Amino acid sequence: MVESISGVLGTPAKLKSVREKWLQELSQSTTELRGRVSSEELAQQTGEFLDLLAEALRSGSVDVESTAFSPVRAYLEGISRERAQKGFSSSETATFVFALKQSLFERLKQDAGSNVEAFSQGAWNITRLVDALGLHTVRIYQLAREEVIRRQQEELLELSTPVVKLWDGILALPMVGTLDSARTQVVMESLLNKIVETGSEIAILDITGVPTVDTLVAQHLLKTVTALRLMGAECIISGVRPQIAQTIVHLGVDLQGVTTKASLADALALALKRTGFKITR
Repeated sequence: MVESISGVLGTPAKLKSVREKWLQELSQSTTELRGRVSSEELAQQTGEFLDLLAEALRSGSVDVESTAFSPVRAYLEGISRERAQKGFSSSETATFVFALKQSLFERLKQDAGSNVEAFSQGAWNITRLVDALGLHTVRIYQLAREEVIRRQQEELLELSTPVVKLWDGILALPMVGTLDSARTQVVMESLLNKIVETGSEIAILDITGVPTVDTLVAQHLLKTVTALRLMGAECIISGVRPQIAQTIVHLGVDLQGVTTKASLADALALALKRTGFKITR
């Protein structure tokens, strides 16, 4: 009896009644949202959503995945993505939909009266409908949060690999933390782009802030050095502490042909010398 649900939202008066009760439920169950979602914005969202839901129900279906519910799904997706970007939790986002259930039940009870069968069937359809819409909201929220987290990780990677111009023709990239494949790719792209942009001849990779060097990290460093050489630039690795030097020897990593220095200052002095500058007091 899908008609029983569409009848709940069948007139402007019923829509207004359901909306008022829904807003009341939202104000009671989402007190933590106060200050982040204004009452005017919430009133607008509930009104627009109920209009779309009433139109979809006129199709005679409660299948949320059907074509009739496309505008409803799209509207919920917009709300979910917006709240995910603003830092709302999944429960705060899903409550927007689940709080509607009680107001629909009360409106259905008034319409069904003493007809127990009509109320039971209508309540079941309402439960199916609201639960499906709520799950769709949570699913989109999770996808949006994953997208936000991925973008933040990319931004952090870029911030953690700043390319600094030390002198004309000399670049430096101080690295802090563990090197992995994703980070090495960012390092290569940042350095290569900066070399093309500035026309630099020497790049200094400072690994003072890299806690440990294993075979994988050493391979990533060699790949970066090779990529720089292919661009016609020379690479100097600085910050090779005694512990790191012993580890590289123990691992048997071949760094022949790669210039290394103990500190960034030593590397800069060598780079200045190779570019024709003389340091004097």
